[in-house]
Amino acid sequence: MDPTARTTIDQVEVERFSAMAAEWWDPQGKFRPLHKFNPVRLTYIRDHVAANFGRDPRGDKPLAGLRILDIGCGGGLLCEPMARMGAEMLGADASQTNIEVATIHARQGGVNVSYEAVTSEQLAERGEKFDVILNMEVVEHVSDVDLFLTSCAEMVKPGGLMFIATINRTMKAMALAIVGAEYVLRWLPRGTHQYERLVRPEEIEKPLAASGLRIIDRTGVFYNPLQDQWNLSRDMDVNYMMLAERSKAV
Repeated sequence: MDPTARTTIDQVEVERFSAMAAEWWDPQGKFRPLHKFNPVRLTYIRDHVAANFGRDPRGDKPLAGLRILDIGCGGGLLCEPMARMGAEMLGADASQTNIEVATIHARQGGVNVSYEAVTSEQLAERGEKFDVILNMEVVEHVSDVDLFLTSCAEMVKPGGLMFIATINRTMKAMALAIVGAEYVLRWLPRGTHQYERLVRPEEIEKPLAASGLRIIDRTGVFYNPLQDQWNLSRDMDVNYMMLAERSKAV
């Protein structure tokens, strides 16, 4: 690799998550918040993809025939359920350790997912194209947000979708998502998120718009301690998800 080339890899972040890789599939381990978060984000993804491509969201294989990329896939917590819904899944992550954990888990469960230790810019350079790209809880961990989003957008087919989930850069997010989650409740290891690396919605919208994608949905996501579950919300001050589309070719 050209040492002067731009890259989205932050080696410190890669090593941080690689060190925790063995715990990806432990629902009570260090990735417990993602296990709790999975139902609401899976439903959000499934329902919007089904609506966009004219599928029954509650059908047996609502994602059949769709090629989907989960960029920054970690241990495969999204890849496996998406594959079970019929998607042709590619899980990509900069951590070779994460990819090895994900591959073994999918094989043991008999789930057909392809995994590769590769970056978004490398995939884009290869000319890869996808019906749907999942960009979930990763943008705050890359070294070059604009390059990451631009390279992801480049791979969205005409009529395709990209989902983005991350944490807003607000004082409310600092209090709840960092101090509260990491230091008080200890849901996440300390240092998982750094305030200055959190991403505001407009910082996502700008590079996507420049790449020809249009935001079609925005939603906040909040944790309800009484229900012990995540729910959609109008409040995007902390966790939020956005959905972008590329117009169909004329």
